Amino acid sequence: MKKIASILGLLLMGCTSLMAQGAKNIKINEVVTHNTASIQDEFGKHDPWVELVNTAYSSYNVRGMYITTDKSVLNPKMSAPERMKRMTIIPNGESRTTLSARQHVVFYLNSNPAEGGLHLAVKTDSTTQWIALYDGNAIDLIDSVSIPVLKANYSYARVKDGSKEWTIKTPDTVTPDIENYTMVTESKVDMLKRDDPHGFGITVLSMGIVFCCLAVLYVFFSILGWALRDKSKIKKVATSTPLKPVVKPVVKTGEVIAEVGHMTNVILQDGLKSKGISKETYIAVIAMALKQYADDVHDIESGIITIKPRQTTWSALGAGTPVPEKKTHHQPLP
Repeated sequence: MKKIASILGLLLMGCTSLMAQGAKNIKINEVVTHNTASIQDEFGKHDPWVELVNTAYSSYNVRGMYITTDKSVLNPKMSAPERMKRMTIIPNGESRTTLSARQHVVFYLNSNPAEGGLHLAVKTDSTTQWIALYDGNAIDLIDSVSIPVLKANYSYARVKDGSKEWTIKTPDTVTPDIENYTMVTESKVDMLKRDDPHGFGITVLSMGIVFCCLAVLYVFFSILGWALRDKSKIKKVATSTPLKPVVKPVVKTGEVIAEVGHMTNVILQDGLKSKGISKETYIAVIAMALKQYADDVHDIESGIITIKPRQTTWSALGAGTPVPEKKTHHQPLP
């Protein structure tokens, strides 16, 4: 029997520990001490209110816990029954007191408990400076917060649900029964206007992009100029080095880059009609053709037929005109 009693005692202590651990996940999340235009209860009244949130990912029922604004309960010598008299219990029979993961619940303060399970008789007004949440034993302090003096309809809330930072919220940003931090979506244009109202940032960014592009072009044309200037040296190195099979593709690439750069330069200067062929090249080709013509080179070139003009009667009279017969006189031989 003693063993059974010991086991039951241990189980009871474990269950109590788990329940206490679950209670620690309940936090005071937002408070309004002076409500004139915020949320209304089911009777149309504007009562002060406090919001609790379950920060865990498991459900927990807050019934039986206590809420108070009387700081005298902090006296460690005060008995539990005396402390209970100065606090208001969260009643049973209300399904909304069971909080699932990350869920909220709002309790109306300075109200009449007979009006519903969410109405508590906790004394609260605009001068209230402290509020606390106690466990069901009225001994363990679960959560508490010191409240600054708030204007009407302003709230004192955590920046995010369960976070340590608190802030004062204006009436248009109060969030009863929903998450304190709400993500506001805005367009990139609106964000830019908000972050850079005078346009200094976009100006610096634009100038930075332009200068970066100019720097890239400078590096490119510097390499290109080096390739054009040292083209003969590259060829010499390619023919004399023992690593010719390795250097040759590199040299060939350099020659191609030089040629493309030259053609690009010609197109930029003379337009697309030149197709990248410089005027000097045209002059050289024409001069070579004239020299070959003057030297009569075409007569000895293979695969080329040259027809020389010959003066004939047909050319004199015109094609299709009959040639008159030439009369000759034969003298008899002596």
